Order: sequence, then C-alpha cells, then structure tokens
Amino acid sequence: MAKRDYYEVLGASRGASAEELKKAYRVKAKELHPDRNSDNPNAEAQFKELNEAYEVMKDADKKAAYDRYGHAAFEGGMGGGGQRGGYGGQGDFSSAFSDVFEDLFGDFMGGRGGGGNARSRAQRGSDLRYNLRVSMEEAFSGVQKTINVPTAVTCDTCRGTGAEGGAEPVGCPTCSGMGKVRAQQGFFTVERTCPTCSGAGQIVKNPCKSCRGHGRIEKDRSLSVNIPAGVETGTRIRLAGEGEAGARGGPSGDLYIFIEMKEHALFQRDGVHLFCRVPISIATAALGGEIEVPTIDGGNSRVKVPSGSQTGKQMRLRAKGMPALRGGGQGDMVIELAVETPVNLTSRQKEILREFDTLATDNNPEGSSFFTKVKSFWDGMKG
Repeated sequence: MAKRDYYEVLGASRGASAEELKKAYRVKAKELHPDRNSDNPNAEAQFKELNEAYEVMKDADKKAAYDRYGHAAFEGGMGGGGQRGGYGGQGDFSSAFSDVFEDLFGDFMGGRGGGGNARSRAQRGSDLRYNLRVSMEEAFSGVQKTINVPTAVTCDTCRGTGAEGGAEPVGCPTCSGMGKVRAQQGFFTVERTCPTCSGAGQIVKNPCKSCRGHGRIEKDRSLSVNIPAGVETGTRIRLAGEGEAGARGGPSGDLYIFIEMKEHALFQRDGVHLFCRVPISIATAALGGEIEVPTIDGGNSRVKVPSGSQTGKQMRLRAKGMPALRGGGQGDMVIELAVETPVNLTSRQKEILREFDTLATDNNPEGSSFFTKVKSFWDGMKG
C-alpha cells in the first residue's frame, strides 16, 4: 500500500512553517491518540503514521529532501521515520511526541532545557540580611556606620568563571548544554536535571584552585552605610548590588540592613514622640516651681511645674522628640511627673511634717474624695 503524503497526514499545506507543522501535529496527536480511540482498531496505525510524518517534517534537512524527492528520499534505509518507530515507546515516536509534550507542559514544569548556557551565566546572587543596633542619639541625628558583612564575592583569580586562568566554562557533554537529560519511561520521555553539571549546562575542565571551581569565595566585606535620621526598630535599608555575588558573572544580590534601636537610660520612644519620667519633691509639687529636663539633642529645657501637681501629670514640649524618617517634621517630648516621698528624715524634718499634718484640713482633695466614697460604701453595706 502506497504511503500517504506527509502533509496530508499532518493536515498541513505545503510550504507550512516549522511552527505551523508543530501546531498541526499537536491537533492531530490529540485527535488520533490510541488512548482516546479505543473503539477504533486502526487508531494505533494512524497514530504511528502521524508520528512517522512529523519525525521527518520537523527536521529541516529531512523536510527539504522530502519536498524534493517525496518518499523516495528515504528508501533503502536513508533515514525514514517509520522503519524504527511505532506506538509503544520506540525511538522516533518518543522523540517526536516529546516535542509536543514539552510544548504542552514545558512552562508548567519550569521551561524547556534550551538556553541553559544563558541561564547558567545569569544566576543572581542571594540577598543578605544584616542586623544593626544603633543608639537613640544616632537615630535622632543620623550616622555613618562601617559594617563588616561576611558574603560570597567574585573570585579575583578566575574572574568569576570558576576555571583556571579565567577560561570560559565549556558545554556539558552529558546534556549538550541543555542542563537536562531525557530518559525513556514507557510511553513518556522524562526530563531530569543533568547529574554532571547540576543543570548549569556547563562544566569547568580545570577548576580554579582559589575558589575550587565555584567562581566565588567567602570573604568579609567592609561597607560604609549612611543611617538616616529618624530610623527606629524594624526600619529596613536596602543596598542594591551589595549582597552575594552572582554565579558565573551573574548580577549580585542585595543587602538588607535591619535596624534595632538600643534602650535609652532616660527616654522611651513611641514613634516620633519621646517620654521622660521626671521625679520632683513634695515641696515642688505642692508649691510649684521650675525644673530642668534633658532633651535628646543633648541640651536641656526649663519647665514650669504648676502648684498642686500630682504624680502622673504630663506636660508636653513641642518639637523636642524624634525626627520623622525622610522628613515630615519632628515629634514632641512628653514629661511625666513623679512626686517623690522623702526618705531618711531628720528629727526636725519629722517635726515639721507632723505640724503640717495637724494643720492640713482641705489640702488633700483626692484623699478626702476617696474616704467619702469609702464611708458611703460601708454605709451601703450596713443598710
């Protein structure tokens, strides 16, 4: 029986491009697959015929020969597709069908193997994290810090190639630079990462002695970092390109500096605002007066304490807090008074306090209010 025209088998017109032939084959492969045509006794033969046609037409040289001589170009063992293959996993069929399998599922499985060389040359370095502690004073004014970052840097000996003398890596002979190898498993052709080059598509024949073929070496780098005014715990500063060096000339990663602010002996911070607890004497609290309080810029401010001040009373100093990061004004400083009970009294001081206590009648409004409430509570319990 004479063979049908390959273009007819594929359902494509003469002069169709390689892409058009592939699309035609995909359509026919889905239509004629034996698993989808169990009720058709000729399905296997038709599917075999389809794969034989595509095995020839996908090869530019074979296609040119077929266009010129037809089936006669492959008579006498000159390279026909049908003499070696068929449904069940033989050579030509698996090769043809794997192209379609890759086209259908390649993106989902991570892309085709082609371009392994470019991919291996463009492996970006990892990003790095560095935790930096700063004082509140440094966070207030901003500061320049020098840090030492342990990282992988490009090997100077081989200039990052990993090869002795800076020679370029060569294509992997196992996978022919694809980064993947194919293995036949029954009906399907399965791709796996090449065990020789670990997917890079390249190997180093004479590894550099300094970096042992990795193209990078571990080294501490000294960097000068500008810490802007207004940073606080959790602030992240990104230094582009200061991370780990890329593999085989790939771009470097980034360095992320995370700020942690140390506790302060005098101030507590809440965003841009500062809080300072200031103890005052009983006399100052009762009579009023002036106190001197420190400020975060290293100066001081005089604050008037009104007479009759109680513990917990707060007073606000405008624009004496922390600057907002990247501009936007400055916070306030809140002073909280703490009335301090005197200790280690002399005899004379005790005498004066006892005399004051006998003279005090309506000088303690909060205490009077409290005990009035207590009396009312007890009376209510008795009733």
